[in-house]
Amino acid sequence: MDTSTEKAVRAAPAAARPVALSPSRASDFMQCPLLYRFRVIDKLPEKPSEAATRGTVVHAVLERLFDAPAAERTAPSARAMVPGEWAKLLEKRPELAELFADDPEGERLSRWLADAEKLVERWFSLEDPTRLEPADRELYVETVLESGLQLRGFIDRVDVAPTGEVRLVDYKTGKAPRPEYSDGPLFQMKFYALVLWRLRGLVPRRLQLVYLGSGDVLTYDPTEADLRGVERKLLALWDAIQRATDSGDWRPRPTKLCNWCDHQAVCPEFGGTPPPYPLATGAAAPGGVLPVIPAPQSGDASAGQNGAAGQSKESS
Repeated sequence: MDTSTEKAVRAAPAAARPVALSPSRASDFMQCPLLYRFRVIDKLPEKPSEAATRGTVVHAVLERLFDAPAAERTAPSARAMVPGEWAKLLEKRPELAELFADDPEGERLSRWLADAEKLVERWFSLEDPTRLEPADRELYVETVLESGLQLRGFIDRVDVAPTGEVRLVDYKTGKAPRPEYSDGPLFQMKFYALVLWRLRGLVPRRLQLVYLGSGDVLTYDPTEADLRGVERKLLALWDAIQRATDSGDWRPRPTKLCNWCDHQAVCPEFGGTPPPYPLATGAAAPGGVLPVIPAPQSGDASAGQNGAAGQSKESS
């Protein structure tokens, strides 16, 4: 490892066994087990990206817009919120200033903010916030399955109809994937649906993905059978994660997404050497080992289509 990488490894928080699963981390493991290790066990730092940071700002605007009365939820007012939300984020995470450290005149930052404003404005062509009163925004959900597996994550928006039917909504600032790659984003939504079903005993009526980058809306109506299938898949995934944790055998899975990975310097596929494995190997997982269920096939790796672009708000 080079000196900068060694410093990053030393500065990383203390390693610990995985204790829960979120959609993002599940996608990481399906995309590349070694990436999962670097993010969850080694907790190696990653450089902030303009795309992920813009997504955070846009999500904040779309969440807080509903604080205003319905009549005031207009496109101009939403666009006007973007610089303020960027300022709030920068105050919480001053390291994000490095994104524009080479932009003394502020020209690139101005274009970046303008792009965020365009994404916010496009949302108004897809949904009408004056007719929506979300039951929850940025809802943290967590449940423990009978197996002992803990699932958790954040749902962008939960709508509840007067009839009691529930719709889960997730905003994506990128473009809608081609149909053959839609399983990944839908897996995330089915994950949330499973958690909510286990918490409330109600299968959400609709799952909705809103793609602001392309102006598309993807919907899916899940069934109990769908969610039971997702649960089986997650149990198999968790079993594979536990076995890798115990053995220390985390293998890279090369794909085109490697081009955007921050960890090339410590990845064997790029001639690097991973840091020493920080956990004891050969010990059984605390609380017993989950039943062995066939791990997801390689075709499921599409669940991690955006995994290399930057970490999400879910960290486990």
